[in-house]
This record gives sequence, structure tokens and C-alpha cells, in this order.
Amino acid sequence: MTSGSSAGTAGAGDTAPAIALRIERLSKHFGGARALADVTLEVRRGEVHGLLGQNGSGKSTLIKVLAGMHAPDPGARLVVAGREIDLPLPPGEFRRIGIAFVHQHLGLVPSMTVLENLLVGEHATRANWKIGWRRKAERALALFARFGLTLDPFAPVERLSSVQRALFAIVRAFDQLEQTPEAAARILILDEPTPFLPAGDVEKLFALVRNIVSEGASVIFVSHDIDEVAQITDRITVLRDGRVAGTLDTAGASKAEIIELIVGRTVDLAGMRPPRRELGPEAVLVSGLEGRGVAGLTFRVRAGEVVGVTGLIGSGYDDVVGMCFGAVRAEAGFLTLHGAEQDLALASPHRSVGMGIVLIPGDRLAAGIVPTLSITDNVTLPVLDRFGGNVMLSRRAMRSFAAGRNEAFDVRPRSPDTLMSAMSGGNQQKVVLAKWFQMNPRLVLLDEPTQGVDVGARAQVFAEIRTMAGEGAAIICASSDHEQLAAICDRVLVLSRGRLVAELAGDAISKSAIAESCYLTADDLDRTTAKEAPAP
Repeated sequence: MTSGSSAGTAGAGDTAPAIALRIERLSKHFGGARALADVTLEVRRGEVHGLLGQNGSGKSTLIKVLAGMHAPDPGARLVVAGREIDLPLPPGEFRRIGIAFVHQHLGLVPSMTVLENLLVGEHATRANWKIGWRRKAERALALFARFGLTLDPFAPVERLSSVQRALFAIVRAFDQLEQTPEAAARILILDEPTPFLPAGDVEKLFALVRNIVSEGASVIFVSHDIDEVAQITDRITVLRDGRVAGTLDTAGASKAEIIELIVGRTVDLAGMRPPRRELGPEAVLVSGLEGRGVAGLTFRVRAGEVVGVTGLIGSGYDDVVGMCFGAVRAEAGFLTLHGAEQDLALASPHRSVGMGIVLIPGDRLAAGIVPTLSITDNVTLPVLDRFGGNVMLSRRAMRSFAAGRNEAFDVRPRSPDTLMSAMSGGNQQKVVLAKWFQMNPRLVLLDEPTQGVDVGARAQVFAEIRTMAGEGAAIICASSDHEQLAAICDRVLVLSRGRLVAELAGDAISKSAIAESCYLTADDLDRTTAKEAPAP
């Protein structure tokens, strides 16, 4: 392991790699609160450099300094491609010095075409009164072909798939650097680009990143997903409490080492199996579920039991909880909860909540919270009748209630007036849990509950899930994160092409066992059943 300040810039005759970006002695205080303390970080030309840390570690502050949104404390130094850059950066200066950003929600305008989105940065900074659309479209097609994208320049962005949007946003950022002749370097900062992409689409994004780096660009890859970081990066730097905890060569680093740097202690995620406990009677029966690739799925869940549902992309597992809630339309099937039956072809979220069912969605920004509202407004949305309903709301009582939920779920910052959009992913998720768990649900449906949540906050989310199970709620968790399923589930159901092909329980559950089961097919199940059947 090397410290973040150990490497230098290559000199004449030196075989050390060229340095694309170097930050030295970067500190930032907000009033009396320290966000960054003496951070030194360097990114080599042609490398993917991971930036990791828990929520609140300082990653976002560092990125905002590079974007010119925050002025660092005096004494910081920034060098890009050997050229010293004055700090703080004026707005928009980052592009002129060779830095481009792709944030989690991509910064695309869905109602505009691909070509309009591609050109928006260029025409925001240059006085072009006439646009040659045909010539621009030809250039766009050549750019897309260069990176293996098949996009129609005149298609609205809202028609693109999630992975097409992500790939397009990255190519657009790279193109903006190439269209900036004064840029001394080409440095892309990808800030959590993968949380809402399926595993197969993440690999497409990684292939694009490798392609871009092969052309001499550098990428700073910000993520909470340690497995992804290990797969795509050359080196990683970990921030903890605003300081550099260490810099590692990815190839020689174990996952345990990375986790220990992030949280400051050893965390055994693989060993976080739920303790054996007495389960209640059968609480849930899902029978004959059909739709979105799922074919006649039937399973039961006992009170207090956590049942995972997983499989490969296209297996249908990821739509099971949505169909059980009525957020995704099922073609057929029934859900019986403590004797009350619901026709899933007619189910709706409103009806489900009335039955005591809640859904924690995977895309919390789109479906779990209202980002422009405060914690108070988000937490109290389902229970406004407690504070006056439609007559006159008691804001004081609402704030007091939300403050109590913040304390109970360790939400940070504690202030109930904090806007949801200003919070980290982990703390947003804790607010979502606080909002729905207050309903004392009898069935909890989880869709990727720790997506975009750092390794430290994951343990807190797991604890809240176990608490709900301990209080007797039945829980169904759909996830592609096998480590997460192994940590929280009493049973795991594995789907292939819409059919149940494996069921793991108790000590048979492990990350490797789940992964292996995902490659079973319905044909494998049929052959196994035939072997076990008694001879006529």
C-alpha cells in the first residue's frame, strides 16, 4: 500500500508514468466542520483510478472542488498535465483544463434528441448562429461508431435504454474534451455511473471505459461497489473522514483490505449470516405469478422470514416484487397475505399499502423519495393524517416526528429540514426505510435495498431489515447482489427464464452457492427431477 502523496511526476528519462492530474494539500472546511483535510491524490495518464469512501468521507466535496462549485481552503495545489492551475476554479473552467464529469443521473435532457444533447455543451459556450444538422449528425455517427455505439442522432433520449443513456453520456463527455483544443489533458470523472444498471449492462459500460482509456484519457471512477471497482480500476484511493486512508494497486489488493481502509476496521461481509431463529407461521402465498418473463411462479414466506429472489439478467427475478406490489403489471397470479387475497393482475400500490404491504424501490431517486422536499416532508407523506390531514398540518409536530425517525435510523445530517437531494445515497435509503417501516408492514418488498449504498451503511440497512423481520414482518428481497442475499436471507429462490430452478436455505446459502445456482436452467431442473422420480 502506498500513501496518496508518495508518487511524483515523471521527469525526462524517467520511466514512471506521466501524471494527468495531481492534487496536493487539499482541505475544505464548512464553518467549523472539516470535509477534507490535507488530501493529496494523483491520477496517471491512461489509468482508471477508483475513488472510494463511506458517505461523508469527502468524495463529493473533492469532486465539487474540481468542478468549481467549492473553493478549497488556502494552500491547496492543482496540477493538470504538468501545468499548475489556480484555485479556486471559476465556473466552467474544468472543461478548459481537460476535465469532464458524468454524474449518476447523467445530465441528459430526455425530451431532446441525442444530437441536441451532444451539442448542448458546445452551443452553450460558443456563439454559433447556424447549425449544419446533417454535418453534425455525420460527425455524431462517426463518434458513436468509434466507440461501438449504435445510436440514431435524431432519436429522443427518452427512448434510449438505461445503458444506452449511460454510454452516450460518457461518450459525450469525452467528445467535449476533444472539442476543447486548449485542454491539456483528458480526464473523465464518472460519479456513481452504475447503480441503476443491470450487471450485463455494467460490463458494456466498462468496455467503453477501457476503450476511452486506451486512447490516452484518464478516468476517475467513483463508486460504492467494491467488486466493480476491483474489476475496472488500475489503482484506488480511499477517503475516510476527509483524509486519504491509502492508495492501493487494485491487482494486489484484497476485498478485505479495501473494506478495512474504507471503514477503519475489519468487516466480514461474507460472514454476516443471519442467526438461526424461530419463524412464525406461513404469512404469504404467491401463486401462479405470470408476467414480464415470469412463468407460473409459486412460493411461500413465513412471518419473520427473509426470502431472497435472484437470477441472471433476463430471468425475471427483478420484476417479482414490483408485480407483487402492483407497481409492475402482472398478467396473472394471486398474493395471499394472512388470509387476505389480492388478484395481482388487478393490484395497485394504493391497494397493496392498504393490505399492509410496502415496497422499497431500487431507484430511490425516481420512485422512493421526492428529492426537492425535506426529510420531514418525505417521512410524513404516508401518515399526513396524523398531523391534521387535509385540514391544517402541524409543521412543528411533523418536524419533531421526523427528527425522531432520523435519530432512530441514524440519518445524517440529523436536521429534518435537510433536502433529500443534498444527502448521500446511504442516508437517503435510511430515510426511505424510516418512511415505510413506520407503517408496521406485514409484508416488506425490497428491490436492491443497498444499491448505491456504501459498505458502512450497508450494515445499518441490514440491521433495520432484521429488526423488521424480528417483529414478524415477512420480507421478499429481489437482488443481484449475492453477498447481500447471503447476509440477510433465510432462503434464496433462484430463477432462470422465469422459472424457479433452485432454492437455498440455512447453511446452504453463500455467495458462491447463489452464483452457481444462477447458471442452472429449467432443463437442469427437469433432468434432476427425472432422476429423483421413483421408477414406475
